[in-house]
This record gives sequence, structure tokens and C-alpha cells, in this order.
Amino acid sequence: MKKQSWLIGLALLLVFALSACSGAKENSGSASGKEKTDMRTYQSAKGNIDIPAHPKRIVTDFYAGELLSVDANVVGAGSWAFKNPFIKTQLKHITDVGNPVNVEKVMQLKPDLIVLMKDDQYEKLSKIAPTIVIPFNTAKNTKDTVSLFGDITGAKDKAKSFMADFNKKAEADRKRLKDVIGKDTTVGLYETTDKGEIWIFNDNSGRGGQAVYNALGLKAPAKIEKDIIKSGAMKQISQEVIPQYAADYMFITDYNPNGESKTFERLKESSVWKNLDAVKNNRVFINDYHTFYPYDPIAVSKQMDIITDMLIKRAEENKK
Repeated sequence: MKKQSWLIGLALLLVFALSACSGAKENSGSASGKEKTDMRTYQSAKGNIDIPAHPKRIVTDFYAGELLSVDANVVGAGSWAFKNPFIKTQLKHITDVGNPVNVEKVMQLKPDLIVLMKDDQYEKLSKIAPTIVIPFNTAKNTKDTVSLFGDITGAKDKAKSFMADFNKKAEADRKRLKDVIGKDTTVGLYETTDKGEIWIFNDNSGRGGQAVYNALGLKAPAKIEKDIIKSGAMKQISQEVIPQYAADYMFITDYNPNGESKTFERLKESSVWKNLDAVKNNRVFINDYHTFYPYDPIAVSKQMDIITDMLIKRAEENKK
């Protein structure tokens, strides 16, 4: 009887031991307080990288708005993001990691994914967490941008939902403009800078380009279409050639961070400026730099409404 009891006890001990081993396997990776994470391979500019299938803590240098458009949990973002008026509410709980990115700050945030536009600190940051580099202009429009970041974050449903709302809004704004802007009316995007420069922007470099040309479907002058939009890059020009790139409606941002630049003031006093049809017909808009600099999907969605309202209001003013 004693021998039988001893054997039963030994059997029970073996059962408990096997259960404990099984539990340890199931919870592997949790000893440090982290749950097991499903990983997948992502093809990035730096080659194939193993990243979390559903990242929970993301740090980025320039892509805060893009990530927030698909409801990603951004815990740290580069300083530029905090000048974006369209994501102020979401940024309240996000840490400014600087520009350039402060590696120590990123480490303290314990990200499980880092998303970069610039790769100058890739080697250091990639030691903290899986890091992918998405060079500027990888995505050419809002649809491609949302799809790209929905894929990166494992949030394809969120991406589809955002684009459904975006397309609905774009259609509504186009209808609002139908009787205001003729189908052959042209729109151009320009910028003066504190360095005395004058630039013309394309459809994918901010300043409202995605909203004007892609979402609202407005036309660029033929020379801007040929020289700038088709080239995929913005272009610096001299004051003298502005008439060659002039549009029926001209949107101008004045980059003057210290309030000391006289570039735009000099332009306004020139005969070149005064002889532009857009100036004579009160179709020039001076736009706030920080409102029109961003080109993330959230910003573009808001810029659509702003631009539509501006054009309608100006048309009404010009009728008086």
C-alpha cells in the first residue's frame, strides 16, 4: 500500500512538472514583463526587417500625422510634428524626441517600432527597436500614404475607413466648388523664403498641393504641370519669370520664421507682381506657413475644407 501511494505521488509530481513546463513555454518572453509579439518581415529601404505585426509603441521623426491617420499609438515624434495645427490634440500625450532625434529620449520611450524619413541615425536607433526607413516622396498621394502606413502598423481596416471618409469629403468639396471654379481655371502654389528665394510647389510637397491638385482636382497652369508636377519636384525660380508660371488663383506662403525677411514685401512692390492677372483680379491668397506646410493625410483632409472655403468666400467678395 505504501509503495502504491508513493507511485501515485510521483505520478502527480510529474504531471505538475509537465504543466509548469508547458506554462513556461506559453509565457516565454513574459519574464521581462513583455507579452509575446507576433513578428513579420517588412521590405524597407534598408532591406528586409522583422517588425511587430501590430506595433504598440511607435517613435518617428517626421511621420506622426501619417501614423495617427491610421490610429497608430505614437509615443514619440520629431519636433516638426508639434508645429502641425491639425494634430495638436493627439500630440498632447506624445513626447517630442527632437530634431535631429535624441537617441536617449527614444530609448526611454521603449518603442517596439521606429519609423524614419531620414536615415542618418539609423544605426543607433535600430539597436533600440526594429527600425524602418521610408524616404521622402515614397508615397505619391494621400491614398498611397494611408495604405502604406496602414500596412506598416497592421491597421489596413483603419486605412480603408480613413480613405472612405476622405473621399466622401473630397467629393463634397468638389461639388461646392463646381459653380465657383471653372473647369479650365488654374491654381498655383508659391513660396517666398527668408533667404530671398521664390519657389513653386508640385502636388506632393506640402503647401496644400495634395489638397488642391489631388483631392479637389484643380488644374495647374500648363508650365507648372510640365516643369514641376511631372518632374515630381518643387522648383526655385527668379522673380522675373513669375509671369510664366502665373495662375488664375495664386496661393503664396511666406516662410519668415524670425519675422525679419523682406522677400515677400519686395515682391509685392515689384512691377512683375502688380501686373499679374491674379493680383489685378483679387485672386491671390497669402497663406499661413504652418497651416499649409504639413502634407500628412489628416492635414490634407483639413486643408481641403480651408481651401474650398477660401475660394468660395473670395468669389463672393469679387462679385460685389
